[in-house]
Amino acid sequence: MKPKKPILYLRRKFDAFLKDWKARENRLPLMIKGARQVGKTETVRHFAETGYESYIEINFVERPEFKEIVRDGFSVDNVVRNISAIDPGLHFTPGNTLLFFDELQEFPEIATALKFFAQDGRFDVICSGSLLGIQVKRVKSYSVGYQETETMRSLDFEEFLWGCGYGDGQIADLLEPAFACRPFGAAVKNTMDRLFLDYCVTGGMPDVLETYFTKGTFEDVPQTQRRILNDYRADIRKYAEGLDPVRIQAVFDSIPANLARENRKFQWVTISKGATRKDFWGCVEWLEDAGVVAKCRRMDVPELPIGAHLDNDAFKLYLCDSGLLLSMLEKEVQEDVRIRRNLGTWKGGLFEHIVGEALVKAGVPLAYYKRENSTLEMDFFARSADCLVPIEVKAENNRAKSLRTMIESDSYPEIRWGVKLVNGNVGCENCVLTLPQWCAFRLPEIIRAKAE
Repeated sequence: MKPKKPILYLRRKFDAFLKDWKARENRLPLMIKGARQVGKTETVRHFAETGYESYIEINFVERPEFKEIVRDGFSVDNVVRNISAIDPGLHFTPGNTLLFFDELQEFPEIATALKFFAQDGRFDVICSGSLLGIQVKRVKSYSVGYQETETMRSLDFEEFLWGCGYGDGQIADLLEPAFACRPFGAAVKNTMDRLFLDYCVTGGMPDVLETYFTKGTFEDVPQTQRRILNDYRADIRKYAEGLDPVRIQAVFDSIPANLARENRKFQWVTISKGATRKDFWGCVEWLEDAGVVAKCRRMDVPELPIGAHLDNDAFKLYLCDSGLLLSMLEKEVQEDVRIRRNLGTWKGGLFEHIVGEALVKAGVPLAYYKRENSTLEMDFFARSADCLVPIEVKAENNRAKSLRTMIESDSYPEIRWGVKLVNGNVGCENCVLTLPQWCAFRLPEIIRAKAE
């Protein structure tokens, strides 16, 4: 039975990664990690249609009988023979076949065979599945050194613009003022502001965006988002081996309450009265490994390298997709954003979450700073070659006191300029680069260009 095709295939940045992977002479089997329903399966199918003579997809949820393919051992010949015994209609063409093991969380033991496929070299192999970051820990003989791992996330704002019909050249032209430190024209800014608000409402989940792009409306967006959240909760109940699924879900459901706090720091007491780190730390790690949340750790001191100064006991938690976060909030907040287009609601927490999500998707490690017994704090950091760049997020284009303090203080010699992301236009004054929030998806490139 052929897999069901989506009404619309959404171009992904992962498409280019897969092409580059296939172009490598000695490519290893590929494991694609990522949260449920970010588009892993459809992206692999699209890649296979244009790149291989033969494509074999084995879904261990839909076809559990394929769990028997390793009964005679993990060698390539044994696995291929047993696959063909279950489905004789499948064709294996050496050098031109992609074998896709999907829903690997149902049968992580197949990962042991990757070593043999890597050594054999006749067939390309991709593995994927929800909660892959957790389930591979069950494999006793894991193919270390014989596989490559890459994470896929929901669509970022640039991929959203692709879905709206914008090409790479058009997007480059649109963003030129951000790189040149000059204001956007009114027409461009108003259009991008509108599309960015639409993106904030929908988020980047392909199932949600498929309806948005084909119908041009927000029809069924909240219902689809809630369904995805319920699927996440079902995964927690099904796969939380060795941990209490009720506690994991309690952490998951507490994320909006923590982000609504003034400083957004994750507090265990928001889960339940008397809750402690000891009780719930494993639950946070489980959600992070599953790709459902991203952790933004506090820096002990704002210095380079960022990774050397992170405190694992102080952090914020962001969901993997801002559209899903919005669907978890009160109905009044959702309507304020969707109908009145007010992202400044909810104490600015939505703005911060959206920027944090954009930075994660752009490959920027999340880190924040809060000085003890002081109002000095910073939302995020990036870096150029030799400079630590603080990033402050504002719901409006108002004064960035902490950003100014960090730039001017002799206490932070590696901080010489900073970025302010606002609901406004481009500006460059007194070592502060001001940008609209929707530019966050290109922030690493803008920082590099400014540093040169």
